[in-house]
Amino acid sequence: MAGEFGNPEIVEEEVDILIIGGGMGACGAAYEIGPWLDQAKKEGYDLKVKLVDKAAMDRSGAVAQGLSAINTYLGEQDPADYARMVSNDLMGITRDDLAYDLGRHVDDSVHLFEEWGLPIWKQPGDEGKPLVEGGKPVRSGKWQIMINGESYKWIVAEAAKKALGTERIQERVFIVKLVNDKNDSNRIAGAIGFSVREHKVYVYKFKACLLVAGGCVNIFRPRSVGEGTGRAWYPVWNAGSTYAMAAEAGAELTMMENRFVPARFKDGYGPVGAWFLLFKAQATNAFGEIYMNTNKALLDDFPPYGQAKVPASCLRNHLMMKEMREGRGPIYMDTVTALGKLAETMTPKEIKHLEAEAWEDFLDMCIGQAGVWAGENIEPEKKNSELMPTEPYLLGSHSGCCGIWVSGPTDLGAPTSEDHAEADKIPGHLPSGWSWGYRSMTTVKGLFTAADGVGASGHKFSSGSHAEGRLAAKAMVKFCMDHKDHKPELADSVADLVDQIYRPVRNFMENKDYTTAIDVNPHYITPKMLQFRLQKIMDEYVAGVSTMYQTNAKMMEVAELKLEMLKEDALKMRAKDLHELLRAWENYHRILTAEAHMKHIQFREESRYPGFYYRMDYNFVDEENWKCFVNSVYDKETKTWTCFKRAHVDVVDKSKLFK
Repeated sequence: MAGEFGNPEIVEEEVDILIIGGGMGACGAAYEIGPWLDQAKKEGYDLKVKLVDKAAMDRSGAVAQGLSAINTYLGEQDPADYARMVSNDLMGITRDDLAYDLGRHVDDSVHLFEEWGLPIWKQPGDEGKPLVEGGKPVRSGKWQIMINGESYKWIVAEAAKKALGTERIQERVFIVKLVNDKNDSNRIAGAIGFSVREHKVYVYKFKACLLVAGGCVNIFRPRSVGEGTGRAWYPVWNAGSTYAMAAEAGAELTMMENRFVPARFKDGYGPVGAWFLLFKAQATNAFGEIYMNTNKALLDDFPPYGQAKVPASCLRNHLMMKEMREGRGPIYMDTVTALGKLAETMTPKEIKHLEAEAWEDFLDMCIGQAGVWAGENIEPEKKNSELMPTEPYLLGSHSGCCGIWVSGPTDLGAPTSEDHAEADKIPGHLPSGWSWGYRSMTTVKGLFTAADGVGASGHKFSSGSHAEGRLAAKAMVKFCMDHKDHKPELADSVADLVDQIYRPVRNFMENKDYTTAIDVNPHYITPKMLQFRLQKIMDEYVAGVSTMYQTNAKMMEVAELKLEMLKEDALKMRAKDLHELLRAWENYHRILTAEAHMKHIQFREESRYPGFYYRMDYNFVDEENWKCFVNSVYDKETKTWTCFKRAHVDVVDKSKLFK
């Protein structure tokens, strides 16, 4: 029986490998790990595995609502070209080894998705022919393929659950703290969390752990207000848990200054990829001018990236923001012209099908945007829709690269031939500090990550996150076999950990009778109110929407002071039920993630991502001094951050990117 709200039952379990999360990375690991466990068993090691998800795997993670495209599928293309694209879109600072490694594995996951039942659009004549047998997909861009993906996550989760076994899966348990090893502070030994359905606290001990709890949303004030509060482009349940828990465990973070500010359909946050790539729509200012053409000269301010054949996402935002700042907004997606041009060569039946696909793009992955169209009487073939840059998001698998510094593959490296076409394929040696034997392991022994957790390696998207989870699964089994005699011991007592986790509950229980209004109390603050404070600080001082993504050293000094006070007040958060306990711990993770983001922007004295953020006191890209990784380590005892540079190295030749 579960305990009472203030006195939970404690459940302790020892496994070899713990997977934290239920998104695409976790599903990839769950699917892949079985054969490697079988191999270990043949060699005499019977490894125990558990997957713990705070939600339910069927609709967990960033793909929960569905997708209308798989954004990473190489097909006949070269993984080295994929690594170049990733680097270019993230202004030159990425880990080529991680991107290349992903590029050579990702297609296998996509082939599995199709085998499991995901409908993938095919070119005329190839309908019904699987990709693995040479079927040609309908591409919406160089790397993207179109799917009917409303049930995408459901399909992938079903395969993961079948492969791992439901007896190894614990849903509705929110892991909130990692615990280091008593005998080695740089080793992970356990994790603790609580059920969001019962009054239970779960304590796990393990040799290795895959931390794949997504990126971070809602640390900045969203554009949506009133009844729309909480509406965001990125899934609101991603609370920075991956970054915060890894940082507290001592893992080295990388590129936490990077953020993604997607330009999306206004208010509904609907996707734009299919409109730009498949329907060939153009974005215009309020006067119908295509600002990517009229503002093209701005790209020359950012060599060499402005001269790339495809400008980086942030630079495209930069050109849009000039229009908004100078009073030529709103910005529109010219759906009328795009659909009109496509319809010129179509029959009435084909036109109807085209219009249905325009709606389905939203229905597959962002139903709220279809609701906006319906509610505002917008027919895309007759009326254009507004675009707007959103509030910032922190992630490592989409068009962003913040995250954790991990070990790369051991069989790739710098070119050893002057012929770069061949050099890209020749194994060499990675730069010092890039690989330490176990793919995707962080700088903390036994702690692995994937998907949004892996820093300096964006553009994985859904398929790449799944593939990266698979790579990590294999590496974790190897790590456990190499350390089969290790006995993990928790550095903290279970009683102390439970005490920390239930502090918000005590705050409520001890003070709830002080006032008659449950939400107004001098002794506690509600999680919702604390989150509003965090969002206001980040929005106004750390380059949110209210300052048009602008900040400077002085503004961040104010943010630093306000975040310190917020952290103090966070200890007074209340939890009147399990739902609020969930929200309280999401806030703890958000605050630490927000602080990391601010510290990194403060440290990097340039504006590496114009259009995503501007350091107005260093409003330029400084290739000479800042073409490097900014990494950091958090000390949980002193609660201080140490930021430092790591040298950037191009492992693949980048000259192909430029005109």
